[in-house]
Amino acid sequence: MQRSEVPALTEIVVSDKEAGPYGIAAGPDGALWITFVHSGRIARLTLDGELTEYPLDSPQCRPTVITPGPDGALWFARSQDHRLGRITVDGESESFRVPTPDSGPFGIAPGPDGALWFTQMNTDRIGRATTKGEITEFTLPVAGAFPSAITAGPDGALWFTLNQANAIGRITTDGDIALHALPTPGAAPVGITSDGTALWFVEIAAGRIGRISVAGEIEEFPLPDRTAKPHAIVATSAGDCWFTEWGANRIGHIAATGEITEHDLPSPSSEPHGITVGPDGALWAALETGAVARLAV
Repeated sequence: MQRSEVPALTEIVVSDKEAGPYGIAAGPDGALWITFVHSGRIARLTLDGELTEYPLDSPQCRPTVITPGPDGALWFARSQDHRLGRITVDGESESFRVPTPDSGPFGIAPGPDGALWFTQMNTDRIGRATTKGEITEFTLPVAGAFPSAITAGPDGALWFTLNQANAIGRITTDGDIALHALPTPGAAPVGITSDGTALWFVEIAAGRIGRISVAGEIEEFPLPDRTAKPHAIVATSAGDCWFTEWGANRIGHIAATGEITEHDLPSPSSEPHGITVGPDGALWAALETGAVARLAV
């Protein structure tokens, strides 16, 4: 392991501490889009630092993960009022109710079928939404699983984490579901990403990074600080991933070999959550205490 304080790591204040920047994604317009989980807003940040905020119809809707959709808009989960949100690059927003009450949508990602796929934390379901907002739900074969993040895999299926079932799930676009138990008990996986060959995920309770092949073979790589609480992860190429360490105030990198490098964030206790590759090729992370971090690589 290597520890580094990188001169190219900078922070940009985007809100007060009460707003809670949480999810972050690169939009089709060359800007960063950020969810403010506590204030019910979506923000747009240009690469030169211009910030625009868009209030949603409910300040208490708790927007979480955000992703570019296949329709040129940004889509996000609203975990408190159990809806999916959609916002255009011009700032026009709408939302769609998830059919199952109190579903708690959290993770969301575009699928290979031109739809949006999302997790329902509270009701053990995976949802599929068309770009018109028509939603279909698929029930998981396990109760109390707390499905969290989701991503499109290299095999044409969707892969997701089951935080409380200690497993990684796979669902085809036809709704066929398979679960893969993790070797480490109580690992509590959260973020997941595809590098184009395999899936990488974080184990927030075990302080590990995991890799699973499309055949279900799992490897785990322990972090130097097992209390770091890794939260979100993004791949930049095959076997090259970056992740946030919510409990240790760092951005981490893992290579295909399992070698880990960590970078301390400038501000203490900044609570890094979502992470994405920006339009400029840098890594951008949302810091819940009111900023975003940019790491040039």
